Amino acid sequence: MNIRTFLLIIAILFAGEYMTVMGQIVGNEGKTDKQIADSIRAEMDSRPYFSLYKDTYFVGGTVLGGVPDSHNSDVKFQISFQQRLTKSNLPWNTYLYLFYTQKAMWNVFERSLPFHDLNFNPGIGISRFIILKNRLVGKVTMMVEHESNGRDGTASRSWNKISWAGEAYVSPNLMAHAKFWIPIIDGQYNKDILKYMGVSQAGFQAISNDDKWVLDMTLVKRQGWNLNFNTIVQLGYRINHNSNQFIMLQYFNGYGESMLDYNQYHSRIRIGLLIRPKFFSDF
Repeated sequence: MNIRTFLLIIAILFAGEYMTVMGQIVGNEGKTDKQIADSIRAEMDSRPYFSLYKDTYFVGGTVLGGVPDSHNSDVKFQISFQQRLTKSNLPWNTYLYLFYTQKAMWNVFERSLPFHDLNFNPGIGISRFIILKNRLVGKVTMMVEHESNGRDGTASRSWNKISWAGEAYVSPNLMAHAKFWIPIIDGQYNKDILKYMGVSQAGFQAISNDDKWVLDMTLVKRQGWNLNFNTIVQLGYRINHNSNQFIMLQYFNGYGESMLDYNQYHSRIRIGLLIRPKFFSDF
């Protein structure tokens, strides 16, 4: 049994009995489907405009399958947030969002502690929450994204994407997600980026019944018809029941962990602090 099959089994075990976290509105007896959908949208409209987007984390670690040293050991951190610009009064009850994610690779074990690479990923898009049979079952998002490392010369990396993302809330403990994009490659020195960072990804996030553990896996399909994936696995343990902070173990295997080294293979394990949304994360 390979690691991907093993992790899928764990996710199923994490999933609890079917119930609803966000979609079920207490006291819905006697209401029509439209009234219930309106109640769910009103609940979403009342949430803060500014919120976490993807996972925010600060982790450190080293290479797998080699001898750790100051060049292959580092700290990686990511900051990610979103700003909702509207309520659900746009056509088809959609929301307009601004998205921003920034990722850093920090060589803290080298002299002068230099940053190896900084990646900037702003975007704008519209999201629509899917409500079926009196519950929230998913979300779809279309966005325009830019990603680059803000450098010039031969170290410059840049591309743009028109992306479609979907999330399916299988249960309050399990969410499946998928995303694909049309790339617009404007970087002179990363014309072959699709061979390494692909055009689609898919994965899941599972939460334990006691809300203590969270497990997620994302597979990024590299270009080509063979089964070549970049794999990201994260396992987090909540520090305090009332907080959104976790101790996290993160595993990365493949290409494209940072824009500068998008065409270099890495296999690394890191541990540190994870801050994630109260519900499911975006990917």
